Amino acid sequence: MPESNVMEVVTLVIKHRVKAGFEVPYSTWLRNIVRIAGQWEGHLGVDVIPGKHAGLDTYTCILRFCSTDAMQRWLDSPQRRELVNEAIPMLADGDQTEVNPANEFWFSPPNETRSPPPRWKQAALTLLVIFPHTLLVPLIWKPLLGVSPVLSNYVVATFVITLTIVLSVVYLFMPMATRVFASWLTSSTEPKETR
Repeated sequence: MPESNVMEVVTLVIKHRVKAGFEVPYSTWLRNIVRIAGQWEGHLGVDVIPGKHAGLDTYTCILRFCSTDAMQRWLDSPQRRELVNEAIPMLADGDQTEVNPANEFWFSPPNETRSPPPRWKQAALTLLVIFPHTLLVPLIWKPLLGVSPVLSNYVVATFVITLTIVLSVVYLFMPMATRVFASWLTSSTEPKETR
């Protein structure tokens, strides 16, 4: 299969440290640029992870694109350039961008000050997200898979069900779950030894 026909998800990580006193206007600006980026061709979604560093609010924005070309068109667009120029006076360190060819930022966005959650928490949250899918997705697809002999083929049916689970977990439910459980994931609740 030619490389141009393969979907290569590319992740753009943008880090901003907001100057003191600019938190409210930055928040308004961020909502605006997220909305505009979401309308961009090839944009697959965005996660915004707030934090603190050296007393200032930080935001790690993780944008996913269907290809490097789609991401580059967004980065080079006049709309983005204009919006970034609006934000520069509010930022302590400017607009920091980093490209990653993978989309593996469920648990550990690039952050020098925070380590990823313990593996047991990652496993527990992953199970919490995937288990309901394995029960519900086959039930949802069952009426449609019986309609044609091709769809009722075991391999085809398994592929359709697996594809549905993977796409909904990767692009919808896991990012949502990591946001909802962010405080639990980052809290230090390691089991303590008792003597």
